[in-house]
Amino acid sequence: MRKIVFFDIDGTLLDHDKKIPTDTIKAIQELKKNGHFVAIATGRAPFMFSDIREELLISSYISFNGQYVVVDNEPIVKNSLSKATLKKLHEHAKKSGHPLVFMNHETMKASEGNHPNIHESLGTLNFAHPEADPLFYNHHDIYQTLLFCGKGEEDEYVNRYEDFHFIRWHEVSTDVLPSGGSKAKGIHHFINELGFKRDDVVAFGDGLNDVEMLRFAGSGVAMGNATPEAKEAANYVTKAVDDGGIVHGLERLNLI
Repeated sequence: MRKIVFFDIDGTLLDHDKKIPTDTIKAIQELKKNGHFVAIATGRAPFMFSDIREELLISSYISFNGQYVVVDNEPIVKNSLSKATLKKLHEHAKKSGHPLVFMNHETMKASEGNHPNIHESLGTLNFAHPEADPLFYNHHDIYQTLLFCGKGEEDEYVNRYEDFHFIRWHEVSTDVLPSGGSKAKGIHHFINELGFKRDDVVAFGDGLNDVEMLRFAGSGVAMGNATPEAKEAANYVTKAVDDGGIVHGLERLNLI
């Protein structure tokens, strides 16, 4: 039976050196040869993984944790953050000393220049500190914002912004999404567009932003290096990303 298989990027497709293991590349090639539909599901912006799509020859993806969904290079979902609420968040975060990064499908801009937390967290993705444009959100649709604060410090925002959903992805950074936004919701739009059923969905992930996706999938597979929450949400736990985790998981599901 044909499946639709979604892969997270960081910690799933990419190893700890931010490279795609050779066995993962071969496994995805075999997966496609076997007739299965392959897509990416990530919290990253589209411009942040164009090289990965080119390397794996993948033209369909869920980005911004479900807010910008593309099928065969054509966007089918564009769910942007409220500009009015972004303005309130910006003013609040500025008073609290927490910088922001505003992201659309083409680029990202920071609320201020040269902040160590922005350098640290985006550096883990091999991206430089973006240039400052504190009012970028006034003139562009923003699909995801990054709030830079330590663990627990996002609590002052969570209950004050009902339009937004906060998901931590780094020790000093939290994703800010439209309320109700998740990779699972993106997958729901995706399968409705293509005619797949929920039972046809296979999803691989490792982080907190993968929990809803792993629960939604007919077969949710957590990487061996996944967070406890992701492992608990999954149907299966495979090996770690740098220990053949993708290959092992696909073989266990008899997809390759």
